[in-house]
Amino acid sequence: MKLQKRLPDTELEVMLAIWSAEGPVSRAWLEEKLSNKGWSRNTFNTYLTRLLEKGVITCKRHGKSNYYTPVLSQKEYLDFENKTFLGKLYNHSVTQFFAALCRGEGITAQELDELQRFLDEKKGESK
Repeated sequence: MKLQKRLPDTELEVMLAIWSAEGPVSRAWLEEKLSNKGWSRNTFNTYLTRLLEKGVITCKRHGKSNYYTPVLSQKEYLDFENKTFLGKLYNHSVTQFFAALCRGEGITAQELDELQRFLDEKKGESK
């Protein structure tokens, strides 16, 4: 699935809940999972309709309930968000991004060590 633009935060919250499930989810399940949001039934319907229109979920009726399944995986969405973020703020430069993290109090020595280990592993994989 090819996403054209990022999801609004509220729709992303619904998607995060759907992705957290092992399979298709009902609206009742979503309402319970996101009960802390205080959203009305109409609000849930609106978000689900928008996600269906964008093609990021599908809907199948079983009995009296609709069940929603993601078409877009969480990894696909994160990859899209990461590319968009790097492009908009850092001119597609990972180096500029990490330089910004290292300025000020953005990253600890422990995090730098973890990052170095990650980069060393990635470098070894590319050989």
